[in-house]
Amino acid sequence: MISHPSRHCTVELQALPSRIGQVRRIVSAQLRYWHLDPLIDRAALGVTELLTNVHQHAQPDKTCTVEIELLLDRLMVSVHDHDPRLPVVEEIDDVAPLATCGRGLAMVAAVSESWGVRPDGESGKVVWFTLPTPAAARAAAARPPRRTVLDKPAHRFTDIGPRVDLRRPEHAPARSAVVG
Repeated sequence: MISHPSRHCTVELQALPSRIGQVRRIVSAQLRYWHLDPLIDRAALGVTELLTNVHQHAQPDKTCTVEIELLLDRLMVSVHDHDPRLPVVEEIDDVAPLATCGRGLAMVAAVSESWGVRPDGESGKVVWFTLPTPAAARAAAARPPRRTVLDKPAHRFTDIGPRVDLRRPEHAPARSAVVG
């Protein structure tokens, strides 16, 4: 399910390779909607690394929730999974030069303003990172939303866009005009 009020977006999914690409496109589209285009590459890289860790390491299942939230001066991206084990962060110098794994959290640390991990009760953990927002986006976020006077009452919707459930493990092709 996807929900995204004006400054918050949540996606629940199975952390499978096909779903990771879909979530990366959703995050990119949401950041474009918020006029945060300069953050797209770093946010997409960070969420990809965190979801890949869930796919490779999380037990007992791969179900997780990705949350992005636009705060006044930063973007907060977090991934909640059901595995209470906290990740072991390897020193980048200790990873073999040609290794294909072991650099994910070091890359998240390198592209983000800050990052961390916290237990989430007995049922899992949350790994998060923040990115500073550009000054123009901070100014737009601080302004109240514009109101439009209509002659007829407008229809109200609880979510912007369709609801999507990415927890199903079977293949469902993504359709998006967003490249990435």
